[in-house]
Amino acid sequence: MVSLVALLLVLVPARAIVAQTRIGIERGAQPAPLVLESIAGDRVDLADSFGKRPVVLQFWATWCPKCKALEPQMIAAQEEFGDRVDFFGIAVAVGQNPERIRKHLAEHPLPFPMLWDDNGEATRRFMAPTTSYIVILDDEGRVAYTGVDTGQDVPRAIRKVVGPAPTQSASEPPPS
Repeated sequence: MVSLVALLLVLVPARAIVAQTRIGIERGAQPAPLVLESIAGDRVDLADSFGKRPVVLQFWATWCPKCKALEPQMIAAQEEFGDRVDFFGIAVAVGQNPERIRKHLAEHPLPFPMLWDDNGEATRRFMAPTTSYIVILDDEGRVAYTGVDTGQDVPRAIRKVVGPAPTQSASEPPPS
């Protein structure tokens, strides 16, 4: 039996094993909303979004190369779905502070609010294993997707939750 397991470990690519491993909060879970502070210092109550419309959360850090690699996808997803989905970055409190984050965002702006997880409450609540961790909640506030690393297809994951973008009907004039 041990030799069979060893053979499978050699034959099955490591990426396939990782892809099958559950990470973070369980799909279907309904986490309670929490209140965080934005990097600008404003209080943000996620109850305003949870259970009302889909939400995308990205656990993020200024020093995270995987977060940087995900930026084009996150920006494209926000552009495509921003009218139907709330997006939030959650800046973890490891190796950074709000001042450093504000400076970074001034040089590399993101089109969605960045929240500060000062005491790690959001990290614990969503069982974030690392930065570049993304959680998508459906409009009932249930976890519909979790993923980590640069191999995620964020727009596709959101489409599975909200469906394709509405198409313009033939009777509507084209946008100006």
